[in-house]
Amino acid sequence: MTVDLFDYNRKESLSCYAPLAARMRPVSLEEFVGQQHILGIGKPLRMSLDSGYLPSMILWGPPGTGKTTLANLIAIKTGIHFESITAVGAGVADLRKIIDEAKKLRGMYAKGTLLFIDE
Repeated sequence: MTVDLFDYNRKESLSCYAPLAARMRPVSLEEFVGQQHILGIGKPLRMSLDSGYLPSMILWGPPGTGKTTLANLIAIKTGIHFESITAVGAGVADLRKIIDEAKKLRGMYAKGTLLFIDE
């Protein structure tokens, strides 16, 4: 994927208008607060991610607890593409489109995709 000057400028200008919660969102696992029993150094999920292995998982918890943020940080840590959809708003066609794109990314760039399906 290529990024040109216009993409960069657009993202930079939009970032200053993003909601405070989006601007304060952690950008690395080290900044993520909580879940140290699995994310801390030497703990199961962290060791798995450090080795480059991403297991299938279900993140469960009330709204606002960081499930989407954690999934995004995992994608960043493992260097894979992140896609997020809501189960209520998405349909089979949306899933097929994401799967087709994931196949292309895997085939062309050997890059995996993390699909996060929110409730």
